[in-house]
Amino acid sequence: EVFARGVPTTVGSPWHPPTKQLWFTDNGRDWLGEDAPPCELNVATRAGLDFGFPYCHGKDIKDPEFGQLGDCGKITPPVQLLGAHVAPLGVKFYSGDRFPAAYRGDAFIAEHGSWNRKAKSGYRITRVKIDGTRAVSYEPFATGFNRGDDVFGRPVDLLMLADGSMLVSDDTSDAIYRISY
Repeated sequence: EVFARGVPTTVGSPWHPPTKQLWFTDNGRDWLGEDAPPCELNVATRAGLDFGFPYCHGKDIKDPEFGQLGDCGKITPPVQLLGAHVAPLGVKFYSGDRFPAAYRGDAFIAEHGSWNRKAKSGYRITRVKIDGTRAVSYEPFATGFNRGDDVFGRPVDLLMLADGSMLVSDDTSDAIYRISY
């Protein structure tokens, strides 16, 4: 059974605890520029949706090579555009009680970081505030994995622990970090 179409390189794909809907990140296509296309956070609210790959990126960026394969106006757009080339990998929803209540149900994304931009992007954990099936904000949560071109770490995945803290794996420093409030 095909559940959704047009999903390229998704890595993180958790089910949102209250809504039971599938959320997933997509790594944007390379070689369309320094700042395009954006990586994405998507939600599949039902079966049969088309998220646009390979003919459409972001909300409305027609692919120069495959754009004739579909109509960007007919795709299910991302709920949140992420930075270009941030390489979102792990995504998890916070369900603990150690962080403030405002964090509960929000998505946290491990952004592994760019490899083909002049100015590095990603290399951080971001928070996407969720309201039902809508993303209402996108902001840095944990940074310091790079300083300009000097890369100290590349976040890969997250794990929410029973005590309400968060683990972050890093494949550059071969480390696991624990974040608690």
